[in-house]
Amino acid sequence: MNQPARPANGPKPARRRAREAVLQALYGWQIGGQDLAACETALHDIEGFNQLRDAEQKFAIGLLRGCIAHHETHREQLTPLLDRPFAELSPVEGCILLLGAHEMAQSPETPVRVVLNEAIELAKTFGGTDGHKFVNGVLDRLAPVLRPLESSRSSR
Repeated sequence: MNQPARPANGPKPARRRAREAVLQALYGWQIGGQDLAACETALHDIEGFNQLRDAEQKFAIGLLRGCIAHHETHREQLTPLLDRPFAELSPVEGCILLLGAHEMAQSPETPVRVVLNEAIELAKTFGGTDGHKFVNGVLDRLAPVLRPLESSRSSR
């Protein structure tokens, strides 16, 4: 999975670059059947990962470990919100949904709107033409399940 060229409108935030690296490692896990150790090693081979600060590298490793450890739970949470079986999703969109679901479930310090925005940006960068709309719709419906208090406040 190649990363497309970035338009000349400034550098990406470090957390976004960390999430992009996690997405690429998750893609290797999902498509290539790599185990967690291979995925963690792959993170360090992704362009720009080793230039991230230690905090962002740890953030990425934690996301990767959590996504893989809890992938079955997240798939169960996502499946009722999908219009087709999880296995039939684009691999990129499936990985983005797992990443978004995990961050929503396990990172309460990250606001839902940030999780949604980051997932949309990942889908725009790596996914299909309208993949970002699909990802947004699914995660937006998952938010009240995983973050009911935060979701009810934002609907006021």
